[in-house]
Amino acid sequence: MISVLIADKNYLSRLGLFTLLNESSNFEVDYTENEDFDSLMSVIKKKKPKILVLDFQSLNFNSKQISTLIKTFKRLQVLAITDYMNRSEMQSALDIGVRSYLLKECDKEEIIEALHATYNGERFLCGKVAFFLANSDKLELMSPQLDKVSCQGLGITDRELDVIRLISEGLSNKLIADKLELSTHTVNTHRKNIMAKLNIPNTAGIVMFAVKNNLLVA
Repeated sequence: MISVLIADKNYLSRLGLFTLLNESSNFEVDYTENEDFDSLMSVIKKKKPKILVLDFQSLNFNSKQISTLIKTFKRLQVLAITDYMNRSEMQSALDIGVRSYLLKECDKEEIIEALHATYNGERFLCGKVAFFLANSDKLELMSPQLDKVSCQGLGITDRELDVIRLISEGLSNKLIADKLELSTHTVNTHRKNIMAKLNIPNTAGIVMFAVKNNLLVA
């Protein structure tokens, strides 16, 4: 059973997500109607959820507050679900420790998948969030392309993160295999899977995408 706490100022979003998750036997879900930071901190301390589903945009929380929350509750995983924001604000949330990021337009299956991935310590990004973060600061310039991008999420496993980190250090498949005690064939398979997930054709693209999306944080 995965305990989930929803923090979202918007009544319909909050209730809708609660209802959706409450239908599943995999989640023990609750929400808070408190809209200020100190109250949320108190609720988390009391309920001790495994995952916080946070719309920091609606709650008007800044980066410092989000960082304080994450540093205070070190075992808490945070899944942000917001509307589109300024690119730097979305990137900042990931940089300071938000584990995964979805948009309000994401469907039920993607939300469930994101929750499971987040609970397992994986980083999960909505495909549109990943595309937006990797390409432009200006949402209005990206809108035509974003309409064509799948919202399907990008889940990166812990082993894939290990491979990405070692690729970023310039190691060959053979050296990565030796370091991770895997076969060269397995490492090559991981590399191909990563490139397919990220829709990136080469090693340089893997590293650039990983840096932009903060995937190199251990």
